[in-house]
Formats: sequence, C-alpha cells, structure tokens
Amino acid sequence: MSRWPAKVTIKEVGPRDGLQNETAPVATADKIAWINLLSESGLSYIEVTSFVHPKWIPQLADAAEVAAGIRRKDGVTYAALVPNERGLERALAAGIDEVGVFMSASETHNQKNINKTISATFPVLEGVVKTAKQEGKTVRGYVSTVFGCPYEGAVPVDQVLTVADWLFAMGIDELSLGDTIGVATPKQVVDVLAEVLRRFPAGRIAMHFHDTRGTALANILVSMEMGITIFDSSLGGLGGCPYAPGASGNVATDDFVYMLHGMGIETGIDMERLTKAALFIRDKIGRPLSSRYLQTISSSTEKDM
Repeated sequence: MSRWPAKVTIKEVGPRDGLQNETAPVATADKIAWINLLSESGLSYIEVTSFVHPKWIPQLADAAEVAAGIRRKDGVTYAALVPNERGLERALAAGIDEVGVFMSASETHNQKNINKTISATFPVLEGVVKTAKQEGKTVRGYVSTVFGCPYEGAVPVDQVLTVADWLFAMGIDELSLGDTIGVATPKQVVDVLAEVLRRFPAGRIAMHFHDTRGTALANILVSMEMGITIFDSSLGGLGGCPYAPGASGNVATDDFVYMLHGMGIETGIDMERLTKAALFIRDKIGRPLSSRYLQTISSSTEKDM
C-alpha cells in the first residue's frame, strides 16, 4: 500500500485568510473576479470572506457584497467565517454554503482575536453552530495556535484537545488545526496528530499550515502519512493573522498542487487555470507573492495565459 493518499482535498482560504492581512484595500469587484477565476480552476471549496465586524477586519468589510456578487459554480462549496449570531445572520442572508467558527487553543491569542476568554467563547459558538445546523448548513471549526502562540509560546496538546472536544460536541462537521504563526516542525505535527487521531477520525480533521519558517510542505507530508487528506492553503502564499505578530502567509496553493501532482496525487485542480488566478491577484495587490511556483514563471509564460 502506498504511504500517500490517492486524492487530497484542498480548501482555498485565500479570499479570506489571504486578504485579511493586506494593508492596501482590494476592490470588491476584484475580489469577486478572483473568486470567479478560482471557481473555474477545479477547486471544490473556497472560503470567500468573513462576516466579522468591519472595524476588526476592514479588508473584509464588503463580505455581503462579495458573497452576493460571485458567480457560483455547481460542485463548489462557498464558505465564510462567522464570529457570532449576528455574523451568522449576515452569512445566511448572503447564501453561504458552509459556516466556519473559530477560536484559539491559547488563552491570550483568543483574547486578542475574539476579545473573550476561551470559556466565554464556547457558548457563543454553540449558539452559532446550533442555528447553522438548523438552517441545513455544514459547520467547520477552526482552532488557531495549535502548535505555538505568539504571546504564550508552546501550547500544551491538552489545551488543543479540550477545544476540539468542545467543538465536536457542539456538532461541527470538520475541524481545521491551525499553525497560526508557522512554528510547527514535522515531529511536532506527528506528536499532536497522534493525540488528536486517538479521539477523532482522520476524515474529519484538516490541517492549516502557515509557511513562516519554510516548513509547511514538510508538515503536510507527515500529515498525509498519518492519514490526513484535507488541507487549507492560500493561492500565492497570501495570508497572515492580524492578531499574530510575525505570522506570514499560508502554504501556497500553487506550490502545494505542484508537489501533489508531481507525486501522482489527484486534486481535481487545473494548474494552468490556478496559475491564471494567482497572477490576477498578484497584479491587483501590486507586489510579488511568496509562492515558489509563481517565482519560476517567466514573463513569456505569463503572456501566454
């Protein structure tokens, strides 16, 4: 039996996690056009925005307009983060397919990111999950700072398991474990996943790696060896967390897809169309992106696309 899965599901978080840390505004029309390009690339899941209060994430203040303006493609799930019941109301009105709830494994980051203690966050999210499920939506849970916190340093795995237990007890369908500041190494990933997978099936766990220290693809490889087949990534390597100093972008979707296709692992993604989408958002942001794949593309190749 191969040590690698035959197929991997990539969940594109660029329009939300990628853009939220950009200082220069990206026009709503450009966000919509970018998501439309992503929809045509073969991706089956796109996290399009976040329905947080605009004062917290100004770059995503146009969440409702973006969700209403995109051209939806059959077979693609369009998801969004929601922080509370008010955010859920807006997301439901916008026709979002899947609701994402989020919190941290470390107390200080949770306070900075959500302005609540971990214990005070649980009842808020429980209400969101309950209502979302009543409305027939699937719900995804995100846990940040799983492998390290910018304020507290190392995060005990027991804290991660406590949060995971609560979220699954609320009724989430899938849990994404986030290396928010990109400190994880392969051995740490193996150690944490060994504990997580004793409690929960691999099919309900996703991994969300940032590439701050260049270890994201290595961490993905050991995750796949342990049976994980769902991963978050951001096209071009866009991303970061406004409440995690020093955090750089997510693992780049294009680098990730290149690696998987080279290994003979199916993704359903058309690399040429994905690259077209990457070049589009690079030009709209007006700066080079961090993905290695994009950096290898010559000007003549770009002209052909």
